[in-house]
Amino acid sequence: MYDNIIRKIEKAGLNVHGIEVFRSGDIVLRHFFHEDRRYPIYSATKSLTSAAVSIAADEGKLSPDCLLYELLERRYHSMMTEDFKRLTVGRFMSMTAGKYPFRPQGEDWTEYILSLPVDNTDASYNYSNIPAYLVGAACENAVGMPLIDYLMPRLFEPLGIPRPVYQTSPEGHFYGATGMELTVHELSLFGQLCLQGGEFGSIQLISRERVMDSLTAKVKTESGGYGYFFGVNAHGFSINGKWGQRCLVYPEKELMITYLSDLPERADEMFALANEYAEEIL
Repeated sequence: MYDNIIRKIEKAGLNVHGIEVFRSGDIVLRHFFHEDRRYPIYSATKSLTSAAVSIAADEGKLSPDCLLYELLERRYHSMMTEDFKRLTVGRFMSMTAGKYPFRPQGEDWTEYILSLPVDNTDASYNYSNIPAYLVGAACENAVGMPLIDYLMPRLFEPLGIPRPVYQTSPEGHFYGATGMELTVHELSLFGQLCLQGGEFGSIQLISRERVMDSLTAKVKTESGGYGYFFGVNAHGFSINGKWGQRCLVYPEKELMITYLSDLPERADEMFALANEYAEEIL
């Protein structure tokens, strides 16, 4: 039953690197069309940034209700408008902090972002890499160390994930929005942690309250809703990256489907195929 999706992927000629399916916490399917190695996960990185904020919130270092500007370096404060200063960390994590270009640029990303107009009354969903970068930088400042260093003993090592490849900004902050590389299984481990409410191997790595808050829709989108850097829909939640990087979680079925791909034009086709496959599983 579980291997039906392999034939469908091959028949469709979809450029999928590998796929892994968990059911009730056990791997029921693991198949690689290409080498089993780390691949770029693109915007799935944002969900790892969300986890970093949740862990830091558990430690009392910050919270989604904090004003984000207070967690940025003081040298930038004179550049900030009053509108920007009213925006909370949570507004950025839910992509409701106003309209921004898709990605930061220049030799100092924070300076570039602060040069842009912002309207804190616009709480509609506007997808961009800029909010996740700002949240990652703010979280680094709150915990007082590079975010990867912070996450290694608190998240990656307990999950059995070696130090990942990641990208930083010109000023040295963790990008937060993209630039990370993981294997299919490593992304699955993170998805399983979220499905289990922050618990892994009988250890509560993230409080259940924080995980569930991140997985609760804060705003409606065309595909359902958006939590704190997680996609949310009627069936569950998802960790998403462009070109077909997905961890799809269906809590009621205790089902999780993770795949990494290179599908610049056909990512939606693979997404639909995965959802159809999930519906077929009783």
